Amino acid sequence: MAAGPQQKVSIVRGRLLWFHREPLGADDRSSFTYIEDGALVCMGGLIAWAGAWADLPADHRGAAVSDHRPHLIVPGFIDPHIHFPQGQVVASYAGSLLEWLNSYTFIEEQRYGDPPFAAAMAKRFCDMLLAHGTTTAVAFGSVHKASAQALLAEAAARNMRLVTGKVMMDRNAPEALTDTAQTGHDDTKALIDEWHGAGRLEVAISPRFALTSTDAQMEAAGALAREHPDCLIQTHLSENHGEIEAVEALFPDAVDYTDVYERFGLLTSKSLMGHCIHLSDREIGRMAETGAVAVFCPTSNLFLGSGLFDLDRIKGGGVRHAIATDIGGGTSWSLLKTLDEGYKVLNLQGHRFHPYRAFWQATRGNAEAIGMADRIGTLDAGTEADFVVLDAAATDAMALRMERAETLAEELFVLQTLGDDRAVKSVYVAGTEASASGPL
Repeated sequence: MAAGPQQKVSIVRGRLLWFHREPLGADDRSSFTYIEDGALVCMGGLIAWAGAWADLPADHRGAAVSDHRPHLIVPGFIDPHIHFPQGQVVASYAGSLLEWLNSYTFIEEQRYGDPPFAAAMAKRFCDMLLAHGTTTAVAFGSVHKASAQALLAEAAARNMRLVTGKVMMDRNAPEALTDTAQTGHDDTKALIDEWHGAGRLEVAISPRFALTSTDAQMEAAGALAREHPDCLIQTHLSENHGEIEAVEALFPDAVDYTDVYERFGLLTSKSLMGHCIHLSDREIGRMAETGAVAVFCPTSNLFLGSGLFDLDRIKGGGVRHAIATDIGGGTSWSLLKTLDEGYKVLNLQGHRFHPYRAFWQATRGNAEAIGMADRIGTLDAGTEADFVVLDAAATDAMALRMERAETLAEELFVLQTLGDDRAVKSVYVAGTEASASGPL
């Protein structure tokens, strides 16, 4: 790819790692590319070339170089389930999902009806994402259209890839935090018309969960999904036993919780279903057949005592899967810490979560889940230049452990187990370096 007269070329040097498919095991080195001394040529927001430093094309050798050796460069992390209005309810004491929603979250989210407040918090939200190495997020807004507009505008200003939508809720929430079936539809439609496909932005159809939507609103969400089949659908499914019982009471004609979404046209290959802890065999079968995605939210599931996500059962049933922070029920903004807790959840069930598989999941795996693996989650030439620089010796404890680490897998596991935002040394968004150590 030759540079045009107005295109700035920059080169980033370091150790490169990216995945091509889900690793089959600890010895599956063909699933990824690892280059000990590599280079990324960035041009026009894309990766124009990736390979060994020694093979750098001659016509790029005069470009400016950012040398991050000996650190590891991986694709930017992708968070497919996070709540924009919940950054200030993280670490709020509660015993279960419904208690936490009613005691803290529904109160906090009412503040996002104020556009200046939402705009100010959108800046802080994006700051936090980037500081933790997350370059793409699929985020829930509040019920207010203004919340989604604020986040989309902030992401646009930073040229970040982001998906969001206002949640649709017309019952079982405070009056100040409810819409109607009609206004929920119309506000979402307006957001799609204005923002979907603008630059690196998309709008998601976002019925919060069946518990907070009437039949009429679920029908309206389904109508939007049919009218805009390229839009992602984000919601929650089978997180907590009390939630499941409440949904069954509200929708007595449904076979089960999953069937509620399916009967309204909300269970498709574009559906990101948060949690999916307590699914029956029938529900797993329907998710597999429709192509819906089960999103593993380990820190949230542990914090709220919701249960243990059975990834092997989900994967064995042919269901597509992802992993996410779920801020603010989740307790860390870091995908590294999320992988750490995911490892523990699976280990408790006698399952393994090898670091190759974990880093595939947080990058290309999550990109596949949201249908964007042709654009993000990789360092392949022609894709968007979103990547992070990681230091596996960022803290004294990590440095001590790394003195004995001998393999790439060991290094990744140190990052996964001991790492957090301190391990993120630099973040690149569309080829431009952003600060990862404080307000941007």
